[in-house]
Amino acid sequence: MLPYFIMLVFCGIPLFFLELSFGQFASLGCLGVWKISPMFKGVGYGMMVVSTYIGIYYNVVICIAFYYFFMSMTNLLPWTYCNNPWNTADCTGVVGSGRHLNASLANATTTLVAGVSEVVNRTKRTSPSEEYWKHYVLNISDDIGNFGEVRLPILGCLAVSWCVVFLCLIRGVKSSGKVVYFTATFPYVVLTILFIRGITLDGAINGIKYYLTPQWQKVLDAKVWGDAASQIFYSLGCAWGGLITMASYNKFHNNCFRDSIIISITNCATSVYAGFVIFSILGFMAHHLNVPVSEVADHGPGLAFVAYPEALTLLPISPLWSLLFFFMLILLGLGTQFCLLETLVTAIVDEIGTDWIIRNKTIITLVVAIAGFLLGVPLTTRAGIYWLLLMDNYAASFSLVIISCIMCICIMYIYGHRNYFKDVEMMLGFPPPLFFKVCWRFISPLIISFILIFTVIQYKPITYNDYVYPGWSLAIGFAMALSSVICIPIYALYKISRSPGATFRERLKNACRSHPKWGPALQEHRTGRYAPMASEDTVEARPLKEKEELKEELKEEEKEKERKDEISLTIQGSNGSTNTHNNPNPSA
Repeated sequence: MLPYFIMLVFCGIPLFFLELSFGQFASLGCLGVWKISPMFKGVGYGMMVVSTYIGIYYNVVICIAFYYFFMSMTNLLPWTYCNNPWNTADCTGVVGSGRHLNASLANATTTLVAGVSEVVNRTKRTSPSEEYWKHYVLNISDDIGNFGEVRLPILGCLAVSWCVVFLCLIRGVKSSGKVVYFTATFPYVVLTILFIRGITLDGAINGIKYYLTPQWQKVLDAKVWGDAASQIFYSLGCAWGGLITMASYNKFHNNCFRDSIIISITNCATSVYAGFVIFSILGFMAHHLNVPVSEVADHGPGLAFVAYPEALTLLPISPLWSLLFFFMLILLGLGTQFCLLETLVTAIVDEIGTDWIIRNKTIITLVVAIAGFLLGVPLTTRAGIYWLLLMDNYAASFSLVIISCIMCICIMYIYGHRNYFKDVEMMLGFPPPLFFKVCWRFISPLIISFILIFTVIQYKPITYNDYVYPGWSLAIGFAMALSSVICIPIYALYKISRSPGATFRERLKNACRSHPKWGPALQEHRTGRYAPMASEDTVEARPLKEKEELKEELKEEEKEKERKDEISLTIQGSNGSTNTHNNPNPSA
């Protein structure tokens, strides 16, 4: 937990506040905000690419949760025993054998608690939930290149998941905002129910001790710090573009500093709270199996769809707890998916900006949803889990920290930290606290850079259980990772080539210079150095490109005024009446 909290304090909260203030000040999405320095608009495209990758595979995870939710609507969970057609001879259950299947529900639930048996002395057992996951839900193939057939139940649940996301976003943030009231609050109810049930079980304290005991030998492992950074970026949504997009809908003077502190701390406290819920149940399972907690603990899909579902089979009325658990996973996933889809749609609408696009935003949302569904179909094949983990580990991992680091450098050093601090003060009424100023300028970029460097040095190829990914698949993974980062230099070179200037240095300066329209979106908020200019004295406070335009306008106004004065002299007589004929030499 130590790396997690350090990353939260020095990277998570500062970057969260930076993105919220960035989007709220300009009232634009992840592409439009780069009027601050047009050369860095590639960062916005990189955010879109990352959000696209995450949106594709994240909804597949949600659809699997939907599948487990539907399969939990039964008297007996299908992954309870080892006597199913998909089970192998190595399967060893933690509850009684299938002889109890014909017993009443009361007898069955009693058996689930008291009938723990058939635990064999093996180095690693195969559980019913693991075989249900591998051989029935996924019917997993032996290689990432062996796609096999599409798993139709998973494909159907994927369609359901995308339909739910689209319907909740059919009216944009107006509809999703109302839905989020439920998706963001109800999981706390489920967590609390599961927590109360978990801590009352035998062995729960052992699981919680395992959860809280630090493993100091891993503190110097760069992968641990990299995982902590990835977890912070994932849980807070940094560098996805979603924070900028959602903040763009805030009122201009909304206190986003207060929001960033409350949301960041609440989000991470929820993660810690969920850890107590998970490990109390795993501790109970380890107690009944008489094995260390480390042998039943897992990570990733293995925790959500193997270890925890198996632990639920030990509880009375296990289908009820299973329904609650997977319903909670669905709600948590949908909340994230709303943000990802809205980020892409808002970026497209802001970038194109035509009247038709703005009026028909619902159609754009539908098109993006359909594209996301079609791109997710390969992940529902027998090799889908390999590709899902490949995207999770490469497409949106270290690219997030690179994007965040470049964003900090652009705002603090290209646009200028003093300018941005003044912008925040104009918006909030007070400047950013000193801690955030120091983090934005020095600490956060340095920490991110060190983590990135040591992660590359200590890199280990991805594996899934005993399966080692082939080299060509790792190459695809790195290509996905670079596809978001490569947007930054490609767009920068494009912008430099299109900028005016006789030399490369002049083009570079013009490409980095803020766009004249950078600033608050509404005219009523464009005060101070963003106020419309009325005289030459106020020109010096404007960006350089806008200064030149305003100077030209002032000169034109002066010339127009002189011309009008000359005309008035030619048509005005000594008594003020019109008299052009009595004055043959008006210029005199």
